[in-house]
Amino acid sequence: MTAGVSTPAGAPSDASCDWHATDWRKVHAEVRRLQVRIAKATMEGKWGKVKALQHLLTHSRSGRLLAVRRVTENRGKGTPGVDGRVWRTPEGKSRAVEELRTRGYRPLPLRRVYIPKSNGKQRPLGIPAMKDRAMQALYRLALEPIAETTGDPNSYGFRARRSTTDAIAQTHHMLSRKGSAEWILEGDIRGCFDHISHDWLVRNIPMDRTILQKWLKAGYIETGRLYDTDEGTPQGGVISPTLANMTLDGLERLLNDRFKTRMIRTVTVNPKVNLVRYADDFIITGASKELLENEVKPVVIAFLAERGLELSAEKTRVTHVDKGFDFLGWNVRRYRTGNGRTARTKILIKPSSKNVTAFLDKVREVIREGKHWKQVDMIATLSPKIRGWANYHRTQVAKATFSKVDHEIWHALYRWARKRHPNKLKRWVHRRYFHKSGGDNHAFGVVVTSKDGRKWLRTLAKATDVKIARHVKVKAEANPFDPRWNDYFRERSVKLTVPEWLVLGKKEHLNLWQRQGGICPACSQMIEASDLHILDRHHLVRRADGGTNAQGNLALLHLNCHRQNHVLEDSVKPGAEQAPY
Repeated sequence: MTAGVSTPAGAPSDASCDWHATDWRKVHAEVRRLQVRIAKATMEGKWGKVKALQHLLTHSRSGRLLAVRRVTENRGKGTPGVDGRVWRTPEGKSRAVEELRTRGYRPLPLRRVYIPKSNGKQRPLGIPAMKDRAMQALYRLALEPIAETTGDPNSYGFRARRSTTDAIAQTHHMLSRKGSAEWILEGDIRGCFDHISHDWLVRNIPMDRTILQKWLKAGYIETGRLYDTDEGTPQGGVISPTLANMTLDGLERLLNDRFKTRMIRTVTVNPKVNLVRYADDFIITGASKELLENEVKPVVIAFLAERGLELSAEKTRVTHVDKGFDFLGWNVRRYRTGNGRTARTKILIKPSSKNVTAFLDKVREVIREGKHWKQVDMIATLSPKIRGWANYHRTQVAKATFSKVDHEIWHALYRWARKRHPNKLKRWVHRRYFHKSGGDNHAFGVVVTSKDGRKWLRTLAKATDVKIARHVKVKAEANPFDPRWNDYFRERSVKLTVPEWLVLGKKEHLNLWQRQGGICPACSQMIEASDLHILDRHHLVRRADGGTNAQGNLALLHLNCHRQNHVLEDSVKPGAEQAPY
């Protein structure tokens, strides 16, 4: 079976085969090698070497190939910019690689759209053209090693190998120890992406300043009119999250330097000031309300003002841990049990009421929109949403919330079923739409027939099907571009990806993934939880040639690797030597 690592004998030399004949193993290895060198030079403070290595990466063919591949595989791959272009074909991708040059590059304005926020307001989103996205992806490849090496230890948003779950685990760690801080400053930056100072970015971001300034000043088009951009970096830009993170990096170090444990006369004073940040949302702990309001908050305000930013007055507040606060969709609160000598306290993190309400509203909206759908379509639409929401919360104290959500969804679906048959008895409706499945006598399900004639009951996923599993936080000092951490991240990837497969309900894919050692056999890259939406099953012996769906005849590949394999497979002449995986 062709691995797709070289152009086989007899293959056509058109643009399609140029893309699919790419040796992705070599591409990833070359980019990784340069990124590791950039990170090492950054740690050593050799900024001249950093600049030279960045130039090598951004002008390399491997970097351009990987940049084009990333913007044509992500979730926004089908969304065009102002030029209306998308790169769907191998020929288009091959041409894009050749067009991705710095000389003469001029970005197009952004296409402005608006998406609704939870508070009813509109969030502006700037969508770059495909070429500009690819150029940003290229320069992000060279900027990320610096951002990861110099970033704040407890910054978790939009960073490689870090997540909201890591941020909330650090929050629990800070508040659950004996003698932990009891007061929290809940911080939110007003329009962070929209108001970052361009002058500050150009002076402080270590990348090609000419290219950066072109992106910042590209402007945007709304209702056919061109508007200038004098501040901010657009939400929707590939490199924008990295730029925003680097803008806010340094706040944690500043607070640690300003508010150290110190001796006053003979008394040790610990201000207990610690920060956890996810993108532009952050919390800061403190020993007292006065400390946070009168000392910590002014330091934060001054730090942000230098960067053209300010705190949101309506969302920034100081809260006691007994009252609780919401952070990243969870509610963090200290609960007290018992009285007198038996009194105990415990920090519990649960899905926030606002998050649960928003999720149930979305589910009910789907049910309203699908009043004429078939039952099997309703199940197919709702199940991924329920699994995804439950998967997000499964690392916290969510069992009771899962039961409540399942109860609410069941009643919404029962009302949906009753409205479809207003003249039928309740018992008839229940028997028609709800069935016995395992230990559940009221599962929303439908009997379906497979292609081979086998009948089986397809039921709606339930939040309670997702098991609670505690999360181990990523080590704060871990750097994915430092080879010393390779084994740590490899082991961690396995622990995180396995439950993701189980939540998706794809045990057969999990078996393939484990058999392959978590590696895509075509490009030799780790298949991680973030890759699960861009994977395909590949038949080693095609079904047209008598191959079966047996595990031994299947491999799990990235979508691009799968397409590449079939293109090269079809281009090999009969009798030509083929390279096995």
